[in-house]
Amino acid sequence: MTSERLLFDVPGPKARRRTIIWSIISVIGIVAVIAAMLVQLARNDQMQPEQWHLFIERTALKFLGEGLLNTLKAAFAAGLIALPIAIIAAAARMSTHRTQRAVATVYIEVMRAIPVLLLIYVFVLLLPNYGIRISLFWQLAIPLVFTNSAALAEIFRSGINALEFGQSEAAYAIGLTRGQAMRYVLVPQAVRHVLPSLVSQMIYLFKGTTLGYVVSYTELLQQGKIYAEAFHVLLQTYVVIAFIYVVINASLAKLARVVDDRQRRVPS
Repeated sequence: MTSERLLFDVPGPKARRRTIIWSIISVIGIVAVIAAMLVQLARNDQMQPEQWHLFIERTALKFLGEGLLNTLKAAFAAGLIALPIAIIAAAARMSTHRTQRAVATVYIEVMRAIPVLLLIYVFVLLLPNYGIRISLFWQLAIPLVFTNSAALAEIFRSGINALEFGQSEAAYAIGLTRGQAMRYVLVPQAVRHVLPSLVSQMIYLFKGTTLGYVVSYTELLQQGKIYAEAFHVLLQTYVVIAFIYVVINASLAKLARVVDDRQRRVPS
């Protein structure tokens, strides 16, 4: 019996027909709404070609390109730092030492509970009162590191717990310590199993960079806001930016699906 049959009954002919009919109705409804929006925009002179041609000019490409580059820098730096912290936190939470386990548990649970925006406000409003000032880049990146490392730690921990018990027993049998077993045997296998979830979390991290406007960090959304106000193309600018985010996030989501499909085909 397949896993799909265990989760739900396979739809019969009538259910499949209803699904097809409702899918067609939904598509028609969505197309109708989009068409109505375009008509309304055209009536308000928001579809004029000259308003969209701005975004293929060198000035716009360079300006928004700088914002995109800054967004990618922040996301890459935060992800690069968050990953090792997450592995350490996951290992500490599974430690036999009560103190390490308690500290890791508190860190993970607290960082998962606190919104990223609140952490950013700590770096923007609170720390400067105590003479601690850091660059705009790190005011955005460090809060992303804290929150995403906690989420990634739970992903790693679930991946390690999902491994067969014999993996750790075999590592201990050949003389490896608990730390060595974790480093050389368990974590590499866990990463392989949770890779799709890691990619999904990276999508969340990438979208989190849009909070850069709070610290006036010139990421893509902030650059778009400046450009829209300068050239009076608010709607057009945000449509273009939304399209860029959709393309990048859809590419990452596709990567996660490809990795997941490969993992399913490769025997454990």
